[in-house]
Amino acid sequence: MKILFIGNSHTYMNDMPELVREMVENACGETCEVVMLAYSGKSLQWHMEEYFSERFNILHGRYDYCVIQEQAHPMPEEEATSANLARLIELCKKVNTTPVLFETWAEKRKPENQAGMNQRYQALAKEYDARLAPVGEVWTAAKEKLNALNADLYYRDGAHASAVGDYLIAMVLTKVITGKLPSPEFRKAFHYSLPGNKWMPVIENVADEVIEIEPEVAEVIRKLAAELA
Repeated sequence: MKILFIGNSHTYMNDMPELVREMVENACGETCEVVMLAYSGKSLQWHMEEYFSERFNILHGRYDYCVIQEQAHPMPEEEATSANLARLIELCKKVNTTPVLFETWAEKRKPENQAGMNQRYQALAKEYDARLAPVGEVWTAAKEKLNALNADLYYRDGAHASAVGDYLIAMVLTKVITGKLPSPEFRKAFHYSLPGNKWMPVIENVADEVIEIEPEVAEVIRKLAAELA
């Protein structure tokens, strides 16, 4: 299996695509390869202005799936998202690559934005016949339960995902793509302690820290992901 990720820091934070790769291999017992085109603060409009790299990757990368994430905080105008997504999905369908829409989550201080984000992604998935990874919905369902376990889905800026948040994201993507979940013993996640608000530090190690998700926290996330179709 081969998966392309297109997005921004909500995709690359804590090496999330690599976590998906490991979860998929654990869940399915088959080799998975991931490739990422993700850049800080960039929208799908920016990706389509960089059209030739995106076009080449999709048309010639022999991907089974393309996970697509729009800018989240704030989201661009709906018309712009729709137009740029249409172009990406058109490329995917030319080569039988399944597009997967990566629904994002609201900022910690603006939970009221989540419903609108969910509705937009749901409508786009229906319009373009794409799979939807309802990360924002699972995020909302998990938030209160995980807070009670002293596990925060948010990084310290209240916008990006923590290691626990990216564990949830990877679990949802794995379930949506494969229909399966990794074993209950898979509780690994990556964590970067990035300095201040500098989102492009020089990171030389494979991971700043590999952590183990607490069993109770992992179980909450597994149960919610298991309910996905």
